[in-house]
Amino acid sequence: MFKLKLFARLIVKKYKPQIIGITGSIGKTSAKEAIYFVLQNKFNVRMSPKNYNSEIGLPLSIIGATAGGRDPLAWLHVFWCAGKLLLIRDKNYPSILILEMGVDHPGDMAYLTSIAPPMLGVVTGVSYAHLEFFGSLENTKKEKQVLVEQVDKQGLSILNYDNEYSREMANVSRARVLTYGLQEGADLRAQDLVFNFTKGNYELAGINFKLNDRGSIVPVFMKNVITHSAIYAALVAAAVGRHLGLNLVEIAKALSDYSLPPGRMNILPGIKHTFIIDDTYNSSPEAAIMALDILSRLKIESPAAKYAVLGDMLELGNYTEEGHREVGIKAGSIGLDCLIAVGERSRALMRGASEAGLDDGCLFYFDKAEEAGRFLQNRLKAGDVVLVKGSQGMRMEKIVKEIMAEPEQAEKLLVRQGKDWDNA
Repeated sequence: MFKLKLFARLIVKKYKPQIIGITGSIGKTSAKEAIYFVLQNKFNVRMSPKNYNSEIGLPLSIIGATAGGRDPLAWLHVFWCAGKLLLIRDKNYPSILILEMGVDHPGDMAYLTSIAPPMLGVVTGVSYAHLEFFGSLENTKKEKQVLVEQVDKQGLSILNYDNEYSREMANVSRARVLTYGLQEGADLRAQDLVFNFTKGNYELAGINFKLNDRGSIVPVFMKNVITHSAIYAALVAAAVGRHLGLNLVEIAKALSDYSLPPGRMNILPGIKHTFIIDDTYNSSPEAAIMALDILSRLKIESPAAKYAVLGDMLELGNYTEEGHREVGIKAGSIGLDCLIAVGERSRALMRGASEAGLDDGCLFYFDKAEEAGRFLQNRLKAGDVVLVKGSQGMRMEKIVKEIMAEPEQAEKLLVRQGKDWDNA
């Protein structure tokens, strides 16, 4: 790990790319990909692949290599690539690196920013994800705000105004601060949102909103998304784009074709002419409640039914019981026809749903994702809509694969596919 860090630091020192560092409890990957989407036609830019956001993944992103796993020869190739970059100048090395910076333990952010000092720092928000390792939201905030503290004074700190913990980080930034969000007061704001869920037979029709940059307004139509998280990602990308000289019209045009990565509120065709909202990448109480809110907005016609399949949310520490209960209360209040809970922690979710008035005959529990998938196969009928969400460790994408219309497309459309995950 030390050798990776050393090589990555030397590469950054030699090539001097502008580094955009992104952290947050939720939304890092969506923001990263939206930024890349907006910048790719104007700049030589690279984003960190997959979930390469750790003390190993971040240096690999800088080197432009993939992890070697347990193969010594593969790791030799990584170091060969790094050495080549240092010995022979690569004229095509990116001028901008977009790097996720994930933190699980105190000290992680200082380590990551020592490798890649940020010119732009993005904080998508602070919530209960990884609370198990930090003990409190305030401690989580302190760790993530190290990114803001390390932003070059000539750079820019981009903060989610709608999240009070990230908003407060403006006080520690040496650099200029730009806020984004849906609330009044944000520098870059999305307003007048319109969710277009259906077009013909439940085809995705996207979101319209107005992008307000301190009084300058352009309309934005994102035809491939249906969720607030895509709007927040778009706002981050707009903030970065504006800082780097793009105008609002260019940004709006680029965003029109943006799609969220696999496992982030994507609509997929299901078996028996059903529809799946695949949000299986990960989960937290805030994200689950937001997904349920989107499901509640979707208009369906009888006798079609709405299903929510919700797995355990992990790494919540002492908020585990209450977090699951709050999600259950939300699930029980939106008129679901069926709630399926997966995992021991989700028993609290079922209790919350029952407390909110969902009939016990609509509640089902399974220990494993595969069991829930088989149950759904036998129960679904034409027109039904199924939201599937849970933490990474619950492997909820296995449920989606069981009920998607084209399982042969799983490697392209779902998260955590391939040999590395087959037996996980």
